[in-house]
Amino acid sequence: MSEAQYKPIDIVVADKNPLVQAGLAQLLAGDSRFTLLATAADGERFLEAIDRLVFDVGVIGWDMPYLDGRGVLESLRERPAAPRIIVYTGNARADIPRTVMQLGGAGFCAKTEPPDRLLETIAAVAEGSMVFPFMDVREAPADPLGALTGRELELLAALSRGRTNAQIAGDLDISLNTVKFHLKNLYDKLGVNNRAQAVAHYLKSHV
Repeated sequence: MSEAQYKPIDIVVADKNPLVQAGLAQLLAGDSRFTLLATAADGERFLEAIDRLVFDVGVIGWDMPYLDGRGVLESLRERPAAPRIIVYTGNARADIPRTVMQLGGAGFCAKTEPPDRLLETIAAVAEGSMVFPFMDVREAPADPLGALTGRELELLAALSRGRTNAQIAGDLDISLNTVKFHLKNLYDKLGVNNRAQAVAHYLKSHV
């Protein structure tokens, strides 16, 4: 067997919970197939890790501060050499695996699964496979607002109150660039071009 076949799979983990980070570090340390290069507490720090490290697989949460799992996947669409991404989450919403697949994720594993399931998912994804639970990919949310993340819904509600980008950044304790990033994604999902159209869409759904 060649030396390349013995090369461990390099991994970076991102999760908002320090206990989950520590648990995954211990789990990966117990399997010689994997090397954990770094951990991150949110999506923005995970993207920073991509800028400074070369690794094979990212294991990320879905609900994270500053930039969530959806935001990470959307950011990586512009990066052709990005690592493969597995979303590992305790969020039980049935639409998340389908969303992860549509955004280019390579795998999904629920935190309710046995730890070995995550390890096998990482190994399969590193080899080029996609690993997802059974889902009907023909299904799609009927209401475009249903496709928005919690953070995007917060921004949309703030827009409806007349808040400026700078005020929203201050209210939510995020950077102005992050506000602009979320607004661009929000507009794309709603099929609108500006905040006035987005607010009209929001008000229409709340009559």
